[in-house]
Amino acid sequence: MRSATGGAEEPGTVAAPPDTSARARILEAAVLRFARSGFGASVRAVATDAGVSPALVIHHFGSKDKLHEACDEHVLAWIAKSKRENMGKATGGRLLEVLAQADEFAPLVGYVLRSMQAGGAVGKSFVEHMIDDAEKYTAEAVEQGLAKPSLDERARVRYLVYSSLGSLLLSVTMNPPDDPEDVNTAVRAFMDDLYLPMLELFTEGFLTTRRMLDDYLLYVGDPPPGAGEDEPAA
Repeated sequence: MRSATGGAEEPGTVAAPPDTSARARILEAAVLRFARSGFGASVRAVATDAGVSPALVIHHFGSKDKLHEACDEHVLAWIAKSKRENMGKATGGRLLEVLAQADEFAPLVGYVLRSMQAGGAVGKSFVEHMIDDAEKYTAEAVEQGLAKPSLDERARVRYLVYSSLGSLLLSVTMNPPDDPEDVNTAVRAFMDDLYLPMLELFTEGFLTTRRMLDDYLLYVGDPPPGAGEDEPAA
């Protein structure tokens, strides 16, 4: 990665957006600081990272809570954009390119983890926004023939978001990096350990018949339309 000034960036930094204004630098620094240190990080720490005064942070965002909200919006927008781009890359034979960007994505993934750990209204809202966005780009993937349709798309998307965030959070909790601020190591370890079985499960499937699904649908009072119409029970 290259910095806005043309020099090489250190691993774990967030690539500078086209907007190199003070506000953009503060937002970028805040996402990384919150990812590394949690939401207890001070405005002064964010200001120091951004190379500005605490007063300028407040001038642009009004308060630490407002800065946190702006970071949420920034990361949610990144998630929606990168998921669309990377689903196409992965299914187009460019999976290695996606995996090579793990260090670039790590701070933003770290921010998601902090939001999960913080819990409360902010954490719940963050996850619900992720589910809303995931429903949109999953629908696009189905339309493009990259993913199979679901009997209940909203429920499938919720499961995928819960399982991906939950497995990442559990991985970091069970195998924390030596340096709590080293988000990259935690994300890289998760990818190294779990990407192969995850992709195999999504691509090849797990069960050899649909018997369990059909048995379940027998006990559902109002099964989804079309359930069981395309394939006979094994």
